[in-house]
Amino acid sequence: MTPFEAAILGTYFFVLIILAIYGWHRYYLVYLYMKHKDHAPVEPGIVDPLPVVTVQLPIYNEMYVVDRLIQAVSRLEYPRELLEIQVLDDSTDETQHIASRAVERLASRGYSITYHHRADRLGYKAGALEAGLNVANGRFIAIFDADFMPPPEFLRQTIPYFANDKVGMVQARWGHLNQDYSLLTKIEAILLDGHFVLEHGGRNRSGLFFNFNGTAGVWRREAIAAAGGWQHDTLTEDLDLSYRAQLVGWQFVFLPDLLSPAEIPVEMNAFKSQQHRWAKGSIQTCRKLLPRILRANLPLKVKAEAFFHLTANFNYLLMSILSVLMFPSMVIRYNMGWYEMLLIDVPLFCAATLSVSNFYVVCQREIYKDWVARLKYLPFLMSIGIGLAVNNTRAVLEAIFDKPSEFTRTPKYGIERDSDEWVTKRYRQSVLVQPIIELSPGLYFTMTVFYALANQIYGTLPFLILFQIGFLYTGLLSVVQQFSGDGVVLKTSEV
Repeated sequence: MTPFEAAILGTYFFVLIILAIYGWHRYYLVYLYMKHKDHAPVEPGIVDPLPVVTVQLPIYNEMYVVDRLIQAVSRLEYPRELLEIQVLDDSTDETQHIASRAVERLASRGYSITYHHRADRLGYKAGALEAGLNVANGRFIAIFDADFMPPPEFLRQTIPYFANDKVGMVQARWGHLNQDYSLLTKIEAILLDGHFVLEHGGRNRSGLFFNFNGTAGVWRREAIAAAGGWQHDTLTEDLDLSYRAQLVGWQFVFLPDLLSPAEIPVEMNAFKSQQHRWAKGSIQTCRKLLPRILRANLPLKVKAEAFFHLTANFNYLLMSILSVLMFPSMVIRYNMGWYEMLLIDVPLFCAATLSVSNFYVVCQREIYKDWVARLKYLPFLMSIGIGLAVNNTRAVLEAIFDKPSEFTRTPKYGIERDSDEWVTKRYRQSVLVQPIIELSPGLYFTMTVFYALANQIYGTLPFLILFQIGFLYTGLLSVVQQFSGDGVVLKTSEV
C-alpha cells in the first residue's frame, strides 16, 4: 500500500468512526426519552394575580401570512387588559401595509396592539426582539414567527408553569399546517417531530439543557435580562440565549402536548436556506459558548449532552469528506484483495444510519396512530439528510472562518391545503450554483453504484444508493422548482 492509499483509508475510517459515534448518540437520546417519558414537567401552579404578557411578532416581508398570524394571536384566551401585542416589522414590501391595517383593525376593537417598523434591520430578528422588549410592558414575553398559528389556549397552558420562580422559559411543540402537501413537507415534519419529541423530551425530562426554538414559547423577562439579553453575533439567537440563560441557573420546560401549528417550507431552496441558517448559527453558538459550558460547574452529563448538541452539525463536514472518499477507498481495497474489510464498513454504516431510522421510528410511534404507514418515508428522510451535506457544509465552513452573512428568513406562502399553490408567488429564492454542485456528487455516486454492481460488491449498495438519491433529489428539485414552476412538487400520494 502506498502512503497516499494509506492516508485515504485512514481518513475514511476515522471519519466513519466519528459519524458512528454520533449515530450511537441518537440511540442514547432514545434511551433518555424512554427512561424519562413518564416524568411530566414540573406541575403548573397558580399565578395570582395574572401577569401582563407581551406577545411579540417579529416579521420581515411576510405578505402572505402576517394577517393570519395577527388574527390567530387575537384569539388567545387571556384577559384583554393583560395582553399586549407587538408587531415588530422590518419589512420592505407590501407587508408593511397589510400588517399596519391588521393592527388598526384590532386596535379599533379594543386590543392593546402596536405596530413598530424599523428601516435598518440592525441585529435582524434579535435586534427586532430587543427593540420591542425595550418598550414592552409584560413580565412575560411570548414570541411567534410569521408562519405560526398559536392555539387559543396557548397562554392559558404555559403561564401557570411560571408559578415556579426558577422557570425562565416554556416551549411548546411545533405542529404542521401542511405536512401532507408534498414528499418534502412530509419529511420535514418527521425531522421536526424527532427534534421536539425525542431531543427536547429526552433532554428536558432528564435534567439536561435544551433550547428555545425561536417561536412558540414564552420567556420570563427577568431571565432574558439575567442571561445578557438578545444578542445578534450568531444566526441562532434563540439557541444562544437558551444556553446563556440555563448557564446562569434558569430552568426550562418543554410541553410536548401543546402544539402550535406552523407552515413548513414547500420549496427545496427555502428548506435549504432554513437549514443553512440553523447549521451555521449552531456552530457559531458552539464556538461562542461551548468553552464556557465545559468550564462551568455543571454535571458531566449536562456538559456531554451540550457538547453533542452544539457540535452535531460538524457531521455535515464529515459527511462531505466521507462522500469523496467512499469510491477511492472501495477501489483501493478491491484491487488489493481486501474485500473482507467491507465487513468493518457495514457495522459502522449501520451505527451511523440505522440509528437514524430507529430514532424516527420511535418518534412517529409515540405521536401518531398511523405510524407504520409513515415508515415508508424513512429512506427518503435519510437520503435528504445526506443530500443536505453540501448546503450545510458550506454553513459550517462559514461559521468556522467567521464569514458574515445576513439573517435570511424562510419564505412563507400561506400554504395550508393540498390545493394551495406557491409557484406564482413572490419570495422565491434564486440559487443556481449550489444545486449544480449538489448534482456532481449525485453523478459521482451513480458511477460508484455501477462500479459496485460490476464488481459484485453488493454489501455497499444500500448505503451508496442512499447517497446517490440524496444528492440527486436535493440538486434536481432545487433546479426544477426554480425554473419550471407548475407541476414540480412531488405529492405525497405519488410516493
